[in-house]
Amino acid sequence: MNPFTAILQEAYGVHPVHVQSKQGGWASLAFEIKAEDAAYFLKVYEKRRASTPKLTAWIDQYAPIVEWLAYNSDLKGKIPVPLQTKEGKYQCEDTENSYLLYPFIDGETIGEQGLTKQQVSEFAHIIAALHSFGKEIPFPTKALKEDFDVPFLEELEEVIHFNEKHIPGELHALFRENREKIAAWISSIKELSEKLKSASFDMVLCHTDLHHWNLMQGEKLLLIDWEGLKLAPPEADMMFLTEKPYWKQFMEVYLQHHESYHINQDALAFYQLRRRLEDIWEFAEQLLYEEPDAQEKEEIIGYLRELTDDTN
Repeated sequence: MNPFTAILQEAYGVHPVHVQSKQGGWASLAFEIKAEDAAYFLKVYEKRRASTPKLTAWIDQYAPIVEWLAYNSDLKGKIPVPLQTKEGKYQCEDTENSYLLYPFIDGETIGEQGLTKQQVSEFAHIIAALHSFGKEIPFPTKALKEDFDVPFLEELEEVIHFNEKHIPGELHALFRENREKIAAWISSIKELSEKLKSASFDMVLCHTDLHHWNLMQGEKLLLIDWEGLKLAPPEADMMFLTEKPYWKQFMEVYLQHHESYHINQDALAFYQLRRRLEDIWEFAEQLLYEEPDAQEKEEIIGYLRELTDDTN
């Protein structure tokens, strides 16, 4: 019996006959589940990971919105919707993991590949359709609304000043080398946060994690992994795209649907800097609170070096 048989049978009434590991994302594991009558895709969030509580906390808030979008907008067939359990929930859990189950998508992740012109056009249409919805959707959005807070800053500030006795040596050396730089970034994000809290924005639904590992090519281009769904300024998505080689083409399509849109440079700077600091903190958490092996440690330090490099 594979380790997921019991939870799949109990929660979904799915009886797996074959389970195959697939390439997962940074924060979750992925498996193809073949049952007698259908195929499924299983996302597994390990509870031992420091990032899991943040990623699974809002599933019950965002999943109904994603499902509604999939059936009531131009996003139909372009976004995956998690299946509900027998109890009508979008996730289930056991002592070790939290789970989301999807119908299996026959396609390939874009990943490190570039986008074709057709894919750029489809991508822009997806984001334009998503951004056409705001607080008027028929769901509570208070929990998903952007407040421009940066909740991890206090912990990050403490850790970059810890001595070597309290944190792993590799992390201490990296933070010592980049302490002034990170401290300056923290100061800047605090200023931007206060400025944006007093500003007025048109809030729209945003995915907030637009990279090529979250794009799949099936019959249509699909945008996956909706854990970060927020009601926010469009820059929460645009921050990922402004440096892409296809930015001009993307915007030509996007502006056909949002003619009056102009980038708010303060919001763009806030999201780009918050993402950098958030990634630094999440990788630091792995070294602080998890037990990565030697290879994983080396990879994490490599990512942290990239994130603290001014040229990236």
